[in-house]
Amino acid sequence: MKALVLVAGEGTRMRPLTANMPKPLLPLAGKPMLTHILENLQAIGITHVHLLLGWLDGSIRRHYGDGSSLGMKIEYLYQEKRLGTAHAVSIGRKALENEPFMCVNGDVLVSSKGLQQVVDAFEEGKGMVMGLAEVSDPSRYGVVQTEGDGKVAGIFEKPEKTMSGLINAGIYALSPDIFEDIEKTPISTRDEYEITDTLSRVMGRDQLFSVNLGADWIEIGAPWDLLSANEKMMTKHKGLITGIVEEGAVLKGEVSVGEGSIIRAGSYILGPVCIGKNTDIGPNCYIRAHTLIGDNCKVGNACEVKNVILMDGSNIPHQNYVGDSIIGRKCNLGAGTKVANLRLDNRNVRAIQYSGMVVDTGRRKLGAIIGDNVKTGINVTIDSGTVVSEDCFIGPGAVVSGRLAPNSRHF
Repeated sequence: MKALVLVAGEGTRMRPLTANMPKPLLPLAGKPMLTHILENLQAIGITHVHLLLGWLDGSIRRHYGDGSSLGMKIEYLYQEKRLGTAHAVSIGRKALENEPFMCVNGDVLVSSKGLQQVVDAFEEGKGMVMGLAEVSDPSRYGVVQTEGDGKVAGIFEKPEKTMSGLINAGIYALSPDIFEDIEKTPISTRDEYEITDTLSRVMGRDQLFSVNLGADWIEIGAPWDLLSANEKMMTKHKGLITGIVEEGAVLKGEVSVGEGSIIRAGSYILGPVCIGKNTDIGPNCYIRAHTLIGDNCKVGNACEVKNVILMDGSNIPHQNYVGDSIIGRKCNLGAGTKVANLRLDNRNVRAIQYSGMVVDTGRRKLGAIIGDNVKTGINVTIDSGTVVSEDCFIGPGAVVSGRLAPNSRHF
């Protein structure tokens, strides 16, 4: 069986992290998110994958090439106009129409065990299979009703009144017949060709079944979802030291230190922590669990970093506190810059999405989401839930909150 992985979207809900980087390449537990998907497919014997690309497709092509570095064969398709998931699947017709295939949304993570369950259900021969997940608020998803044997009895795209907590998880095992069904799928009121409408046709022939993926499913739809996914994935991290650890540094738990990196005396690191290549840590800093630090970074003297994703080329160099935050590439925090990660009333942190909507992030602790090339002066304070867009400059002593526009200046 081959696989089609859908990674064409612009990832606007993930902005500012995706302003300069395609969503599939965002780091997660030491690897790009897409690499986790590909490795899980490989683990169940799927080694021939078609990636459907769109936004910043060149970055993905350069990163994966022909797939040989992963022991896979990767081929590329391109979706010029994003007209819905059914339209995206249809682009794979020429490459896939003669055999069954798996279709995986590129913004969800499913364990190899969960993927195998979907394949096994398909190979039982009842019909096509869709993976399901259970969520507390299904109103923004395709809601699915099932019968006792797993047969799908109803699919409802973003219903006003939800009748089930089960949703379409974005994982499918499909037969070539799906392409004929897509041809007969009308455009929706959202001007898209919805895969749920296509699957409803399959359901009408009593040929659509489901697998509940349970805890094996993780969706990454907003920046804080990436942070939560990293926390979960890092619990499985295994430490490996290939860099230098000076005498007087303390490393506890599963800690990785990449080639060319140095952990200076007085550093105290509690794993799981993953540190990339050519990165300088310390002296006298405190790095706490679930922190992911990229290549060519600096975490310096008198800094405390807790549950942070720090991307390549960024610095937290002097007397900084950063907790429960994501910091993009080539950022620099001035001495004394602090990031708050907890509301005084202990309620969930709210943040402003790219659309301008204020949402409950579902997290009691959340610091800042910071895009690429952001610079802060000394003694800057960043409030919890602040989103700092790419190329911002925050002057000395400034206090910022809310959502800061790209390339803006704050004093």
